[in-house]
Amino acid sequence: MKFTKRYTLNIVLFLAFLLITACSKTQQESATMLIYGGTIYTVDSASTTVEAVAIKDNKILFAGPLEKAQTYKTEQTKVLDLKGKTMTPGFIEGHGHFMGLGYNELNLDLMNTTSYQAIVEAVAERVKTAKPGEWITGRGWHQSKWDSMPTDVVHGFQTHHLLSEVSPNNPVFLKHASGHAGFANEKAMEIAGLTNLALDGIKTYEVEGGEVLVDALGRPTGIFNERAQSLITQHIPKRTPESDKKAFELAVMACHKNGITSFHDAGIPKETIALYEHMKSNSKMNVRIYAMLTGWDKALLNDWYKKGIMIDDDHLFTIRSIKLNCDGALGSRGAWLLEPYTDRPNHFGHETLPMEFVKETAIRGLKNGFQVCAHAIGDRANREILDRYEIAFNENPELTLDHRFRIEHAQHLHPEDIPRFAALNVIPAMQAVHMSSDRPWAIDRLGEKRIKEGAYMWQTLLQSGVPIVNGTDVPVEPINPIASFYASVSRKTLKGTPEGGYEPDQKMTRAQALKSYTLDAAYGAFEEDIKGSITAGKLADFTIFDQDIMTIDESKILDTQVKITIFNGNIVYNAKN
Repeated sequence: MKFTKRYTLNIVLFLAFLLITACSKTQQESATMLIYGGTIYTVDSASTTVEAVAIKDNKILFAGPLEKAQTYKTEQTKVLDLKGKTMTPGFIEGHGHFMGLGYNELNLDLMNTTSYQAIVEAVAERVKTAKPGEWITGRGWHQSKWDSMPTDVVHGFQTHHLLSEVSPNNPVFLKHASGHAGFANEKAMEIAGLTNLALDGIKTYEVEGGEVLVDALGRPTGIFNERAQSLITQHIPKRTPESDKKAFELAVMACHKNGITSFHDAGIPKETIALYEHMKSNSKMNVRIYAMLTGWDKALLNDWYKKGIMIDDDHLFTIRSIKLNCDGALGSRGAWLLEPYTDRPNHFGHETLPMEFVKETAIRGLKNGFQVCAHAIGDRANREILDRYEIAFNENPELTLDHRFRIEHAQHLHPEDIPRFAALNVIPAMQAVHMSSDRPWAIDRLGEKRIKEGAYMWQTLLQSGVPIVNGTDVPVEPINPIASFYASVSRKTLKGTPEGGYEPDQKMTRAQALKSYTLDAAYGAFEEDIKGSITAGKLADFTIFDQDIMTIDESKILDTQVKITIFNGNIVYNAKN
């Protein structure tokens, strides 16, 4: 009898073993895609490279040896042979402007213009097809990147006269590449009621947090700095729902083409929130957007303080942060400095948002679970923001265990403030490509001492113990992550100069640069548990390059092309050639 019971028990255990094995085998055989045949960088410290990745729907099932990965393969499994290409986690744009990216595709793109004359010619060409009175808008010019300057300049900027000659009947407003200044023609200023004020003896050009540049006779030159841009922009017809949808779709396509699968959208209003919700409900949210509420709209912030953060279960559209614009850009001399600009004595830049509001937002953000992300480029802006964050943290110590407050850009720091990032657990979100674009002329703005001691201090910040979130600030710079990766590891311009790079001790290693675009960027959005590395259980977002960016010669990095982008387990971009 005992023998029979033991025999029966063994049979039951054996059948249970077969059932578990069958279930396990069934699970293994459910992969929807198997990827192998190239170098796969995981950004996972447990195993930095793997031979193969198996995914099921939009999740990673397995990353490891090919032999093991093949056990997940069935007749229904799609197979992607990399054929020697290189795969990484999906790249994350850590600070950009999504709709700005889309509208840059629709409006005049002046990113590659190299002279004032080139801008004039681009506008003249657009005038040919524009209706009389129709606004012409664009973005991307940067006077410090031109090959030559016009003879007629004020404070280093061009004047409107040539632009006005080619567009007498069409108002024109062209945003600086930084977005912190704008250039208007005479027709636009006429519509805004600004052209005759100086002649009438009226001086109303002073704008809190901004500046209207005027000539020796007090006439506006066409340059509107920082918040003064609103004098013109309030007259530009609002975007339409149709143009918004088109710009959104173009932005998604641009992301896919450049291997971007997630996007930290740095400041959106309520209208854009509604657009994103609409696109998601219509299955068109094919990039993961981590959105920051614009700090310009206090009513919007108050509404969200009441509602609380919104974390999307589908990981497509999340709102849990606030963007504050606290100073301007270096190119337009709007960055807020502790000492005057070297090339404009007695000018310190602009405080574009009251620091009292920064403190209030930091406190209310903590109390309501929102991360605060403050734009700061100049050393004074960075110091003032760190001061306000510190006040908020000291007043609410119980809420600071995992706040992940950020400073966006953090380009120019006083040496005494660099260790404060780690001490306060504040994340610097720094766009490396800005160094490539700005460093050749930034020394004119700041002088050698400030540049060497506190500009683009990537390695010093990393060594202090804080992660860096990388990106491009698109449309300030093109969204191409390869340019920012190259800048991170070379400290050179995109023309490959100077030999050895600017301040080479601040270069990132390639591993640090890759992590800044993947896992550290995910950490900057509280999302490191769901993306940022090729790890079982995480989302199946991948970027596939035609070259191994981790090992090729530095001089070849900029030649790298995105060949395939996989988002949510699906191939959304495939460059056939």
